[in-house]
Amino acid sequence: MNNKELHYKRLLREYDLMRSKSHQAMLSRQKEIYEKIPQIKMIDDELSDSGIKLVRRMMASPNPDSLAAFHKHSDDLIQTKKMLLVENGFEPDYLEQQYHCKACKDTGFIGNQTCSCFKQALINIAYEQSNLKHILDKENFNSFSLKYYSKEPVGKDNISPYDNMVKIRQICVGLIENFETQKESLLLTGQTGLGKTFLCNCIAKELLDNGFTVLYFTAPQLFRLFEESRFHREDMQDESKDILNMLFDVDMLIIDDLGTESISTITISDLFNVINSRYLNQTSTIISTNLTYAQLKERYSERIVSRIVGQYTLLKFFGDDIRKLKKYMPL
Repeated sequence: MNNKELHYKRLLREYDLMRSKSHQAMLSRQKEIYEKIPQIKMIDDELSDSGIKLVRRMMASPNPDSLAAFHKHSDDLIQTKKMLLVENGFEPDYLEQQYHCKACKDTGFIGNQTCSCFKQALINIAYEQSNLKHILDKENFNSFSLKYYSKEPVGKDNISPYDNMVKIRQICVGLIENFETQKESLLLTGQTGLGKTFLCNCIAKELLDNGFTVLYFTAPQLFRLFEESRFHREDMQDESKDILNMLFDVDMLIIDDLGTESISTITISDLFNVINSRYLNQTSTIISTNLTYAQLKERYSERIVSRIVGQYTLLKFFGDDIRKLKKYMPL
């Protein structure tokens, strides 16, 4: 069972529990009102009794006039009940079952279609498990700015940091727009402070908002999880075990700041297992690093670098340190 199916089943259980709780709350309110306003219990008893009598009559001899008379009588009784509630300081719908979502009545579905509340709940779960819940309120495409990138051409390619970032942004937007059908992976390289992490977060938010699952790790966090699973698996919490399994099938895995972690032969092997499995499963991965190609080859195994360089779209960041610029050029 993949990650999405687990989320789906979890929500179905939560919706069942939600309906059960609201039904019990309705019965509790009903008991309260019957004690305080006995006339309402008499009305409900009459509504129930007249409904049973109508069914018997219609089964014996269908009569449209009887049905119309029943509806009019029922409407009158319901209006009287609401008036009694209001006169005694209650809302007119106090005895009705209260739903969090009136559109689907807390079933998660409208007909055969998934209700928007259910879709949003799936997104909320994805946010919780992405490690990015609070960051993305600030770091997203709405707050993305090109003002910190110089328009002066640099390097042998004679391209400005500004034009380079425009191109990178277009590639990232294209990844998001075509994510359903094209599982592209990215390698973001460049010195620190150039916006690699910020752009990772922008992509993550758009994918999460579109209902895809995203898991974000800094490289030190990921490698600590590898070590924990290798040497202390019996002590791992269930949540950590679930996240470990998610590494292989989450829609988008983001590994930020590769090269800043402590490594060993074992953890490098675990990294290759994740990268290779995701490649074989045709799931997308984004890796950001401050390391050059030569440094990557020196630090990791040849097969890891070969898999990344051969299968990932390379996006090179260059320019001035944005973190420093923001001190003097606030938005």
